[in-house]
Amino acid sequence: MYPVENISIPTIETERLILRAYRSDDLDKYYEMMADPDINRFLMSGEPMSRHEAWRSAATMAGHWMLHGFGQWAIEEKSSGEFIGRCGMIEPEGWPAKEIGWVLHKSAWGKGYATEAAKAALKYGFETMKLDKIISLIQPDNIGSVAVAKRIGESYSKKITLFGKDADVYQISKEEFQALKE
Repeated sequence: MYPVENISIPTIETERLILRAYRSDDLDKYYEMMADPDINRFLMSGEPMSRHEAWRSAATMAGHWMLHGFGQWAIEEKSSGEFIGRCGMIEPEGWPAKEIGWVLHKSAWGKGYATEAAKAALKYGFETMKLDKIISLIQPDNIGSVAVAKRIGESYSKKITLFGKDADVYQISKEEFQALKE
């Protein structure tokens, strides 16, 4: 467990992105993202979210930091200042391990942002959180996320069922991550 008293969510900058705490002005774009059926088909519920459900999802992402001392950041595109998605580490109740995950607004697809954000989050996980292993749970048909997982150095480990849904587990160890940097 990480210290959660007086938590401050770190900000990470990459070449094109800012990974930061959520803000109330992210909520409209967050709702657009979470209401999109193409985005949600591979998430836990598989269904587009209502505005209320999206608000609860954003609050859950922000609250994860308070409960665990880590979580998913809001992703901001540097050039526009727009909220474009989320990325980072989660481990909700019942999860098999600390997972790196990403969800991007459709307007941000195909630009390499998921890979860029995930690499920064992996670095944080291994270097700051001192993790030994990080996983991603990806539904078998989600070829876009499988491609991102492979680009960040994760490899297929096994298939699991979590809360009644099949997921492929991709993972990377600290040693494998270090080797990629060399």
